Amino acid sequence: MGTVATADAVLTGGLEVQNDRASLLSNVSVTARDRTAAITLHRGGEVLVCATSQFHLLHSGNGASLLFGLDRGAIEIHTASQPQDVILTPDIRFTLEAPGTFDLRLRVTRNGDTCIDNHSPDAPVLNLSDPFSPATYRLMPGQHILLEHGSLKEVVDNERDPCGCPSEPAPLVASAAGPHPFPAAVSQDLAPAQPAANTAPAGEKHTQIDTTFAYGTGPDGKPLPPPPSTEPAPAPPAPVATAPPPTPPGAHDLAHAIGHFFHKLFHSGDRPEKPQKSTQ
Repeated sequence: MGTVATADAVLTGGLEVQNDRASLLSNVSVTARDRTAAITLHRGGEVLVCATSQFHLLHSGNGASLLFGLDRGAIEIHTASQPQDVILTPDIRFTLEAPGTFDLRLRVTRNGDTCIDNHSPDAPVLNLSDPFSPATYRLMPGQHILLEHGSLKEVVDNERDPCGCPSEPAPLVASAAGPHPFPAAVSQDLAPAQPAANTAPAGEKHTQIDTTFAYGTGPDGKPLPPPPSTEPAPAPPAPVATAPPPTPPGAHDLAHAIGHFFHKLFHSGDRPEKPQKSTQ
């Protein structure tokens, strides 16, 4: 039926994987990751499965006709129509009344609102039916509608919001607290919002303080003393290492020093003799 990059989607069903692409053989489920997954159709054209959307692709009837099934999220179909093409959402079945070239953008939100943009003037005429009621609707080329809660009895015929894949994520918006991303998939109901991340600097613990401050006086009219501090007492200072006092000179060293002093005193004019070699 077609091929898709394995890095762009989670795939199940009848498929074959070669290198970084998967060939979709029959009854395949395609769940796009955090970006659009583009399915290249063997019959020509493509299907864009928008970020986080869940889509099914099956053979329909004979030849190259296909069944395009959208569980949730959004898709875009860009291909020449085939006689037995069928499009399904949880609430609506689409069949062809007249052939044409698909430029169809389709989105289903959490509450069932179904946005349909049969965008091109060369698009096929589509018959919309509700499997659980006799209600029908005829969608013309170039028509852009919204089915509130997926009901063919609640049709908004002048819808202006886009129905297909969201545009590229907007650039970071600067604020007083710094830049913040604004993911388009979340803003357009294609992905759940993520909780705010811990903004503590790397390597530091994030501590939340929850306390109550009370001020007042006691029964005697005097101010209440401050509550005892919960901070741990400071650790005693580490002992300072001191060098031991120098060892006093021994008796031999002291006698030698005194003798040398008197020798210099009484023999200051003598010429120093050359040292003699010891015979010991």
